[in-house]
Amino acid sequence: MSNKSMSEMKKSTVAVIDYGMGNLHSVAKALEHVADENTSVIVTSDPAVIDAADRVLLPGVGAIRDCIGEMHNTGLVPSIRKAMLEKPFLAICVGIQSLMSHSEENAGVDCLNHFQGNALFFGENHKDHDGSKLKVPHMGWNQVKHTINHPLWTNIPDNARFYFVHSFYVVPENKSEVAGTCDYGLEFCVALARDNVFAVQFHPEKSHKDGLQLYKNFLHWDGKP
Repeated sequence: MSNKSMSEMKKSTVAVIDYGMGNLHSVAKALEHVADENTSVIVTSDPAVIDAADRVLLPGVGAIRDCIGEMHNTGLVPSIRKAMLEKPFLAICVGIQSLMSHSEENAGVDCLNHFQGNALFFGENHKDHDGSKLKVPHMGWNQVKHTINHPLWTNIPDNARFYFVHSFYVVPENKSEVAGTCDYGLEFCVALARDNVFAVQFHPEKSHKDGLQLYKNFLHWDGKP
């Protein structure tokens, strides 16, 4: 077999980072569902595997202090930072909050500071535009408005509905990095994009065909805006 043929057969790898927090099983299953035979999905806590992967996905659920703490405790922060500089990188749910400078959760948590800005609490008395009280956490289906053209929105209609579970929302300093917004008493950012990094507040793996399409887009994305 020629070297060219062997190279052509080499599988592309996507590393789903396991730092002890996140719905890893459902994320990996969703990625495997849309992956072709040349793509391998690996759930890993090994920095060497993350460093060698072609694409990296950062999941997250629960409290941001616990998420950031476990990223540091497991020694994965250097590999996460390196991946965000070098290869297609997707963060989901609390993952997007972890990329901000700071979160006001738990009286304040310093995050990874890839995107400058903060994660803010909706508030116990969060209200809709008509003054009626809204439940917090924001839970369930909501429309996502595209604010930029981006490869990860390919074949996903503007205002498609995605599934959310969160009490905090991100407010980036650079509004040009906002890739999508949602309305829940206020219009807020639910997707961020800069260079090879894309991050969303919703759960693609719980969002049926449009969520699966976003994962499929990620597996084919070259990291360019």
